[in-house]
Amino acid sequence: MYAIIKSGGKQAKVSPGDVIEVELLHTTEENVSFIPILVVDAEGSTISDKDALAKASVTAKVLGDVKGPKIDIFKYKNKTGYRRRMGHRQKYTSLEVTGIDLPGGAKKTKKSEPVKAPVAETTEAPVEASSEEE
Repeated sequence: MYAIIKSGGKQAKVSPGDVIEVELLHTTEENVSFIPILVVDAEGSTISDKDALAKASVTAKVLGDVKGPKIDIFKYKNKTGYRRRMGHRQKYTSLEVTGIDLPGGAKKTKKSEPVKAPVAETTEAPVEASSEEE
């Protein structure tokens, strides 16, 4: 079972037990909850109905705040003496997904199976490889 959640303008695919990093959440709570955009259950059927997903939730435990990798920024213009040097480290919140809760009466849609193209039958006999022995 997995779900797609939205946090900080980005989407993430999560399963119970996953540890993810999302944009910094200014929260002092120990647990946070998200409303999923899409849920796929263990049988492979998807739930994408907005009314059913409004009742569903994805809960996660806040592990702490972390910093991303350092990004160096250097601006330079030729022959003018213009040069600027900066750096940036994005701040993230580390989360451990503890569970995906679905409502009891959620509508499930069947997993779509790929459509198989019909095989064209040929009326010609198969061509056999001829050996030239002289």
